[in-house]
Amino acid sequence: MRIVIALGGNALLKRGEPMTAEVQRRNIRVAAEAIAPVTREHQVVITHGNGPQVGLLALQGAAYRPEEAYPLDVLGAETEGMIGYMLEQELGNILPFEVPFATLLTMVEVDGDDPGFKNPTKFVGPVYEKADADRLAAEKDWVFKQDGEKWRRVVPSPMPKRIFEIRPVKWLLEKGTIVICAGGGGIPTMYKPGKERLLTGVEAVIDKDFCSELLARELEADLFIMATDAQAVFTDWGKPEQKAIHRANPETISSYPFPAGSMGPKVEAACHFARSTGKVAAIGALADIEAIVRGERGTIVSSSFSGMTWH
Repeated sequence: MRIVIALGGNALLKRGEPMTAEVQRRNIRVAAEAIAPVTREHQVVITHGNGPQVGLLALQGAAYRPEEAYPLDVLGAETEGMIGYMLEQELGNILPFEVPFATLLTMVEVDGDDPGFKNPTKFVGPVYEKADADRLAAEKDWVFKQDGEKWRRVVPSPMPKRIFEIRPVKWLLEKGTIVICAGGGGIPTMYKPGKERLLTGVEAVIDKDFCSELLARELEADLFIMATDAQAVFTDWGKPEQKAIHRANPETISSYPFPAGSMGPKVEAACHFARSTGKVAAIGALADIEAIVRGERGTIVSSSFSGMTWH
């Protein structure tokens, strides 16, 4: 089978952990140990989150030369390279030497008319006091929204339209390569209007689950897995009556409400993949990847199922 595995942010950095290279490498080693057995039997493409890493680079750049802070598309490219390097090395320490790896910096086109540009919602960077947020908004034309008692910058989160490197990914897969790409939702880019089609970076963050779903669809993947820190998708999460969903068709599971900031995009991406391809999508814990591939663990979404069953 051809499988796309999207690693959630917890695979790289757990909440409350220091953002050091050592901590990230340790977490990536755990991810590699979970994924390696799957690569022995299937074609595998790996995507990943990069939110904390982009935030750290932005803070470092602002501390050095605030007036020359790197834009989000450049920071996204930097983190794709860093995280891909660690994943390649840790997988290479487990798998036979002959297994080839490749990390591709992945540009993803977005539409300048996407509604996401009219209402920025994606929090990025550190928190500020209201006065500092107002000053930065005036100086840099940034948009801020309240996040708890503080204020944080928000940027657009447009839908992914096209993955530019999709052909090289396919070529590498045909040669038996384990490919790491589209990290953090890819590097957001768009064409400037005008006679000459000039591609340029965008101050935006593409949702990594939606981008991974597009990647899985364009690669004609047989299985699309979103690995997270939850064993499955739960209804009534956090309540005494919570239940873990095992199997569901897209229509049934999408009728339930899920938080927009966590499980909501994953369920939406899984349903879109299952509906549009007739293939299977799954959401579950990183440690359960092998069992998810066998259909034994996690939440499995397929149009071939009727209704919903529970773990």
